[in-house]
Amino acid sequence: MKRIKIAFWSLVALLGILWLVVDPRVLQASGFFALRGSMVQLSGILAMSFMSVAIILALRPRWTERWLGGLDKMYRLHKWLGIGALLVASIHWLWSQGPKWLVGFGWLTRPERGPPKVSANAVEETLRSWRGAAEGIGEWAFYLAVLLIAVALIQRIPYRFFYKTHRLLAVVYLALVFHTVVLTDYSYWTSPLGAVIAILLAYGSWAAIVVLARRVGAARKVAGTITRLHYFPALRVVEGEIDTPDGWPGHKPGQFAFVTWDESEGPHPCTIASSWNPSDHQLTFVSKALGDYTGRMADSLRVGQPVKIEGPYGCFTFDDDRPRQIWVGAGIGVSPFIARMKQLARDRQFYSGRPRCQAIDLFHTTADWSDEAIAKLTKDAEAAGVRLHVFHNARDGLLTGERIRAVAPDWKQASIWFCGPAAFGDALRNDLLGHGLPSAEHFHQELFAMR
Repeated sequence: MKRIKIAFWSLVALLGILWLVVDPRVLQASGFFALRGSMVQLSGILAMSFMSVAIILALRPRWTERWLGGLDKMYRLHKWLGIGALLVASIHWLWSQGPKWLVGFGWLTRPERGPPKVSANAVEETLRSWRGAAEGIGEWAFYLAVLLIAVALIQRIPYRFFYKTHRLLAVVYLALVFHTVVLTDYSYWTSPLGAVIAILLAYGSWAAIVVLARRVGAARKVAGTITRLHYFPALRVVEGEIDTPDGWPGHKPGQFAFVTWDESEGPHPCTIASSWNPSDHQLTFVSKALGDYTGRMADSLRVGQPVKIEGPYGCFTFDDDRPRQIWVGAGIGVSPFIARMKQLARDRQFYSGRPRCQAIDLFHTTADWSDEAIAKLTKDAEAAGVRLHVFHNARDGLLTGERIRAVAPDWKQASIWFCGPAAFGDALRNDLLGHGLPSAEHFHQELFAMR
């Protein structure tokens, strides 16, 4: 989360400083309409910059994923930027339209306009001639953007509807690029601010075209076939095995992939619950019925069905130098730990003489219970040499930081790896930090939410 905040506020600071350098009029007492002109420019620049970075992140670039600490963190920044763009664009719209309303009501007097400016620059004159069209296109694009972003943020709207409509934001973005190029103060373009805006708009426009062409992640997609399916009715969980004979680059335990089994629904993020063995090229995915589409998976999937897999993604890969680790998997959040245990079990089998460097405790807390699933989890933990602690909410009560500390007295020497509901993870992190966890950097949390 720290790097997400740094990235977001660094962008705001950079644009704000560059704007003040090129347009210091806001610091001068030159009247309301001069202030309005500056605020319209600043809010427009911020809104388009937020949208540009957001649509660039929608391409799932590898370099930003590594720096931010995983695709889950990158999508959280993408969401923040979308919300930020919505808020700042609304302010931009109010600065643009509000004074017109006040003048119409007679509450504000517009200053006398001088003769129209004439520029010897043909480009500037051409842009000026397009101002009316750019203003109209920008206003309607803003209304559509508000609607589409609302669809993305309202969780009750089905995923399939979100998936089909979210791509339209790329069209809206391209319309707003035209609006921005025409209406940005022409003097900005020859400044460092103009260079930054131009780069963001150019990169963002290319990203929008990739999105519209449905080529996002195309280089990381491979074909597969479902070879096995198993349903745990008590847990409402489907476990599927997929054969990927060609192209899968391998993955680290804890990573996830986007799996497409219905083109009309689009890709769904699924944690990989198996380690990678190139000799059998099999991937195991575990998914729980949490929404309208995943709730139908048990009936809609079949053995032999072709699928597409894109990835791997994520940095929840258990890499650290701490002497021990504590894992907390809540509900379906236990999946990445299953993959890691399978990797550790294979390492123990093939490298039996190698000393074990970390002690590991896995805390699995669940509201639902399946004897079959817990038996499989217990078997994986024993094979990996991991101490397993299972908490059934109805029988044992809720898992807390206090209970973890009681079971693992040397917990301060451990790194904590959490996968589960975000609110539970936040509460657990705050509890452990409040009781002496040396650093928030030792608490690793998967933000498994793609919208």
